[in-house]
Amino acid sequence: MDEVKQIVSDIKKGAIKPIYFLMGEEPYYIDRIAEYIDKNVLAEEEKGFNQMVLYGRDVSIEDIVANAKRFPMMAERQVVIVKEAQELSRTIEKLSDYANNPQPSTVLVMCYKYKKIDKRKKLYKIVAKNGVIFESKKLYENQVADWIKRVLAGSKYTIEPKAAQMLVEFLGTDLGKINNELDKLKLIIPSGSQITANQIEENIGISKDFNNFELRKAIGTRNDVKAHMIIRYFAQNPKDNPLVVTISLLYSFFSQVLQYHGLSDKSPRGVASALKINPYFVKDYSEAAHNYPMKKVSSIIASLRDADIKSKGVGATNLPQGDILKELLVKIMR
Repeated sequence: MDEVKQIVSDIKKGAIKPIYFLMGEEPYYIDRIAEYIDKNVLAEEEKGFNQMVLYGRDVSIEDIVANAKRFPMMAERQVVIVKEAQELSRTIEKLSDYANNPQPSTVLVMCYKYKKIDKRKKLYKIVAKNGVIFESKKLYENQVADWIKRVLAGSKYTIEPKAAQMLVEFLGTDLGKINNELDKLKLIIPSGSQITANQIEENIGISKDFNNFELRKAIGTRNDVKAHMIIRYFAQNPKDNPLVVTISLLYSFFSQVLQYHGLSDKSPRGVASALKINPYFVKDYSEAAHNYPMKKVSSIIASLRDADIKSKGVGATNLPQGDILKELLVKIMR
């Protein structure tokens, strides 16, 4: 993310602000910026007296301000990092007075996760003027595979599109979890290598043959035998393959197939741009659209909605996950 790079670059150049208010739904970048400040603003020998970590659930705004107003000891600056600052959401506006006249020798870092302060209020405007406001937005699912590629490229790795998609489907959009798994892979796989689906299966425990990506592909190509094999595997391993995730991914897939039908430009580049997918997967949508006319796709989307309702116990109390999936597969492929 360009904004993160700019913040880090400014700190490296010594252009350090007195307040960093890090907020938003995606905690990954909030943690990374706070971690960078924690490790790099003060020299190691300065940290003992001049760096502290506070937690929102344990302190008040008054406590934070009192610590921020302290003078550093035998150092140019002190660093105060407040983690879980969202716990102070009811009183956070009280920070406005300090933000209006911050201690120049203090670097105050507020880690305000999963929430954001009101841009119309005083605190936001003052911090934007005197410090840094950073909003960490949640990535959409179709953006995460590209994020994985960028993160790995920074460590001189590449990754197969299928392998990236497996990570997204297994771990969702939680960048922290994905990064942890990538770190594990980097310990095993030499730098400069391409990470493959086989390596994902061997080291993370995601089956390369029995997952939602392969189910989607089997259904799209009308490979009835393989689709039923995957469904049986899901039924036998329900904890690792939640029904709600499978339905959600299939719903997303067929919604995009429906969109594909309406495209005037069906060139690989046009489809990838319109559907916001990796060009590698365009052929999957093209084949699915060939196998499922627009009217059938609309019917499938309705069936997926019915399966979602049943999975939540409406009209199908205690119906096993496997039975719902089998019924759904029959409706899709008949």
